[in-house]
Amino acid sequence: MATTFPRQYARTQRFTLGAPRAFTVAPDGSRVVFLRSRKGTDRANLLWVREPSTGHEYVAADPASLLGGAAEELSAEERARRERSREGSAGIVGYATDIAVAQAVFALSGRLFAAGLTPGGECRELRVPTPVVDPRLSPDGTHIAYVSGGALRVVRTDGTGDRAVAVPENDRITYGLAEFIAAEEMDRGRGFWWAPDSRRLLVARADDSPVTRWWIADPAHPDREPSEVAYPAAGTPNADVTLHLLGPLDTQGDGGAERLEVRWDRERFPYLARVHWSAGGPPLLLVQARDQRTQLHLGVDTGTGATSTLHGEQDPDWLELFAGVPAWTHDGRLVRIDDSSGARVLTVDGSAFTDDSSHVRAVLDVGEDGVLFSASAGAGGEHGQGEPAEGGSAQVGDVGVYFARFAGDGSCAGVERLTDPDGGEEPGAGAAGQPHVASAVRGGDTLVLVTASLSRPGSRAAVLRVGGQDGQDGALPLKPLDAVPSHAETPLLSTSPRLLRTGERRIPAGLVLPTGYREGDGPLPVLMDPYGGPHGQRVVAAHNAWLTSQWFADQGFAVIVADGRGTPGRSPAWEKAVSRQIADVTLDDQVEALLSLAEDHPLDLTRVGIRGWSYGGYLAALAVLRRPDVFHSAVAGAPVTDWRLYDTHYTERYCGTPEEDPEVYARSSVVTDEGLSGADHRHRPLMLIHGLADDNVAAAHTLRLSSALLAAGRPHEMLPLSGVTHMTPQEQIAENLLLLQVAFFKRTLGVA
Repeated sequence: MATTFPRQYARTQRFTLGAPRAFTVAPDGSRVVFLRSRKGTDRANLLWVREPSTGHEYVAADPASLLGGAAEELSAEERARRERSREGSAGIVGYATDIAVAQAVFALSGRLFAAGLTPGGECRELRVPTPVVDPRLSPDGTHIAYVSGGALRVVRTDGTGDRAVAVPENDRITYGLAEFIAAEEMDRGRGFWWAPDSRRLLVARADDSPVTRWWIADPAHPDREPSEVAYPAAGTPNADVTLHLLGPLDTQGDGGAERLEVRWDRERFPYLARVHWSAGGPPLLLVQARDQRTQLHLGVDTGTGATSTLHGEQDPDWLELFAGVPAWTHDGRLVRIDDSSGARVLTVDGSAFTDDSSHVRAVLDVGEDGVLFSASAGAGGEHGQGEPAEGGSAQVGDVGVYFARFAGDGSCAGVERLTDPDGGEEPGAGAAGQPHVASAVRGGDTLVLVTASLSRPGSRAAVLRVGGQDGQDGALPLKPLDAVPSHAETPLLSTSPRLLRTGERRIPAGLVLPTGYREGDGPLPVLMDPYGGPHGQRVVAAHNAWLTSQWFADQGFAVIVADGRGTPGRSPAWEKAVSRQIADVTLDDQVEALLSLAEDHPLDLTRVGIRGWSYGGYLAALAVLRRPDVFHSAVAGAPVTDWRLYDTHYTERYCGTPEEDPEVYARSSVVTDEGLSGADHRHRPLMLIHGLADDNVAAAHTLRLSSALLAAGRPHEMLPLSGVTHMTPQEQIAENLLLLQVAFFKRTLGVA
């Protein structure tokens, strides 16, 4: 049978299989370690090592060989970790190395493995209690800490001396694992940290006894017991999280008697959002208040467990969390990302290293010579309105990698955008350069720069050497060394979206037309294809991000993706405009983008559909229920329909609490929408889709909306997915969901 795009899209997990990822670079630049499957339809990742100087690469660990052909078995803890991180592949999905990047450890099928990363290194299993979760090497490579059965254990790398160093007091307590909220919403996926000298551990203890229990059943298998889930819904208790110093470990690898609780005002600051421990200073914590309007950067006294405040922050809306910070420089200065000035800037010990021309997104590395970070064009660097990228708004969807160099006195000696000299990417963004989406990993003087652009499928992973002398005008010289090959499949179709800023608010948007379409062919029915909410940028300068939109366009639609207020990548004010009015603002911006684009493009505004998943599903349901004058058909996948049923850290950031802000929850809910019972509201076809095993957006959201629609006499369609979680990684389901959606829109919008 011939392969179609929906089938290829599903089999390749959105073209991610076979692409190298999770890079680690040895400090001496001799090795680049990464994960990659053997081909673009193989889900099982292998652990690879590549030598940039020669281009030679070899397998450090092959899951098929290690398991002897047996099927992989996952514990409940590991399944939960993968769901929180949206990990849909198999085999080796994560690993940790020592500081020299000479060894790696990983869990496979709940068992512990250690692999040598130098040529001729062996991969061996260590016989320890199972199932193993999140193993991590000490920096000196002598010990491995891991979690099993909720206990934190330590074993020497030769497999001897295994023992528990922190044992849970009951079955609702874990040591060394991130609790649900940290993993799902704070981007803190781990729960223990080694000291730089490898002698002590910082360990999070999570007690979820206060958390409300939910029960997720599988109606297709009524003989099975429902799964118990500790779910902290908005306004309800979170897990009780504390932090403990364990050790020191003696030369035999045994835990010492000392165990200190790290003390801070947990009543005022219950969220442990970030932990950083490096040679640059004492352990560094970032703790947040429950309302996320106040947070503290704390230093930890490892002798007493006491903390001292290094920096405090307040914001009338909320304080955002960022990857890679807080952190220490090598000489003990505090690195942060700050938006108190109205721009998101990189700061070192309170001194701004960037200005409002860039919108800093994450810190990627802090070295002795400077800070590597990612950023988009900031409010001060924006220009153009409503033009395509090639016409003056080339920064739309652009995410670059930048390097802020330290001067001799520690101040900023300059900021430079980094590009791959052999990658065909012009430096910078804007009219003089091609926008792209990039990230980077650094080890010593070697850099892996991963870049995706609109001009080519997939991404390129270039290995670059940072030169020993400054380049022209003090620029950081980069010398091409190597490129890590990708085994990902090439998509069957290509796409060339028009990236624009549109409307009075200059909303970033992408317009995708059918392949070969000419405007003289007449107006096209419209399909809005947003995520449209916080933490979800869809308008990006990366080819593969537009493939599904292009496929829908080729079925006879003009597809629009719009990133309205609340989405990341533009400015703090843009993101925080949704505070306490998340529904109204995000829906208004979808309408504005649509109507504005229709002024200049052949759009049939009498036939407008909208589709989305998760927050995008929420927007789709809102659209046809609240604006039936604009939207005529919708598919809402896994939508949040009642924010009282969603989790604390996310929901309370934008809506407050149900107790203190009930009117915000009533206004933002789809289930309580007064329009449901309005006799004069026009009917618009709506398809609801939800995985019944979803523990992030529970199926109760869709079931309650369906009941409310039925009670209001409003016809709709509903597609329950048995055994499917929020990710929908199953190949057949992912393929058929695309086919079912396009058939629904053709039927309800009258598309031939």
